[in-house]
Amino acid sequence: MEQEEALDWTIRTRDPDFRDWDAFTRWLEAAPGHAAAYDALMLADADLPALVPAEPLFAGTPANDRGAPASRWRWRWIGGGAIAAALVAALSIGMTNRADIYTVDTRPGEVRVIALDDGTRIEINGGSRLRLDHNDPRFAALDSGEASFTVTHDASDPFRVTVGDTVFEDAGTIFNIVRAGDATRIGVAEGEVIYNPDSDAISLPAGRALREDGRGLTIVSVAPESVASWRQGRLAYDNAPLADVTGDIARSLGIRIVGAPPLRFTGTILLDRDPQRFFARAAPLLGVTARHTRDGWILKERDGPQS
Repeated sequence: MEQEEALDWTIRTRDPDFRDWDAFTRWLEAAPGHAAAYDALMLADADLPALVPAEPLFAGTPANDRGAPASRWRWRWIGGGAIAAALVAALSIGMTNRADIYTVDTRPGEVRVIALDDGTRIEINGGSRLRLDHNDPRFAALDSGEASFTVTHDASDPFRVTVGDTVFEDAGTIFNIVRAGDATRIGVAEGEVIYNPDSDAISLPAGRALREDGRGLTIVSVAPESVASWRQGRLAYDNAPLADVTGDIARSLGIRIVGAPPLRFTGTILLDRDPQRFFARAAPLLGVTARHTRDGWILKERDGPQS
């Protein structure tokens, strides 16, 4: 039954018209095995287009009769026995050969909370991808986006987060990590984090932040309460590049922002799910004008002195 449900959700969420993300999230969180079964099928993602036809299985169905997404794909599951069998076989093979790593993805503007077996809590911001291990609650890998970690400390088995080639190790810690392109940012709100403990072993106590990019490392002081402030609906910065700020805004609000003037920003911005209302307040603070187009929000540096 669990495999059938996982297959049903796999097919449905691959539909470009799928909209029932709330129901899908409830299903994932209803039982521990749901996410594992779904992730295993998604690992066979490259094989699915060949197995699931783009056109309806029954030629008698009108071409313009799309129906409700849930009922349409359920009908495919019942009627497409050969497809279902092939996908279940793919699931069985994947479950046998795959590692115990699973992936959590969030859509732009979506937030997910993961509670690990060791008591650690991870809050994942929008537009992010995080990998975890079913058999190792002391491991995480942030591939892109942003996540906040409230770690249950164990000196004999430290929690480690891998970001690209970098490793961050906790020492009784609350911290926030952003991965955008080739740049990584971490801020520590409580306790301590060790940057690359097996090589550099740089200590980052509470109130410190590190940025790593193609130009090297930068370590600065930050207000601990500003770390992961997105969880409280605000973004706080101290002399931050505007490119970092706009990336954080886009991730949190689920919008596209085109370009960022070469400016820096110090201050706090309150988030608002209404982009028009948000930019009406935030654009003057950032020293930019904001215009919405079909390609996204275009930001340009304001002319003249700022009040």
